[in-house]
Amino acid sequence: MPFNYRPYIVSSADICGGELVIAGTRVTLRTVLASLAEGMSVEEILADFPSLTAESVKAVLAFAAVSAEEDLPMPAIPVLA
Repeated sequence: MPFNYRPYIVSSADICGGELVIAGTRVTLRTVLASLAEGMSVEEILADFPSLTAESVKAVLAFAAVSAEEDLPMPAIPVLA
């Protein structure tokens, strides 16, 4: 069963200009993804953003994976002779 990221990710016009954030925080998904891309570990991110949990970071990754699947073109299926 895929990880259900939906309870962790919200958007509201009055919080961070409507950007996607971790529920109950003002930490944007973009911030978490950028931190991971820079090589930070989950533990380092949690130390920098104590309002986050390991599950909320997992939710960001799950959301990114689903988003990537939706945006990437599907390769052609090879025809076997």
